Amino acid sequence: MHELSIALSILDMVDEEAQRRGDVGIEAIHLKLGLLSGVVKEALLSAYELASEQTRFAACPLVIEDVPVSVYCSNCNAERSIRSVQCFCCVECGMPASEVVHGLELQIWALELAE
Repeated sequence: MHELSIALSILDMVDEEAQRRGDVGIEAIHLKLGLLSGVVKEALLSAYELASEQTRFAACPLVIEDVPVSVYCSNCNAERSIRSVQCFCCVECGMPASEVVHGLELQIWALELAE
């Protein structure tokens, strides 16, 4: 279960950032998680709960924003959704996509700081 190592890395990064800001308290951690990231959301939440148990972040929730898959369609010259993860084709014109724009994210994008 690689989600546990990811959860531990998140806690390490958040702790470093909190210390960098003068050892501030953290009230919530916001994470963007892409559908194609290879991380199972429920497993990550469970691993985070386990990893944070005996830390200063035990009461700090991990808030996950799901990021859907979007691709660049060279035919439409635009960012588009796909039909499904099994078919990387533009929903507008049906052409195969040339590049994934969103959906691979695994990113801490915000921290709620304690006042």
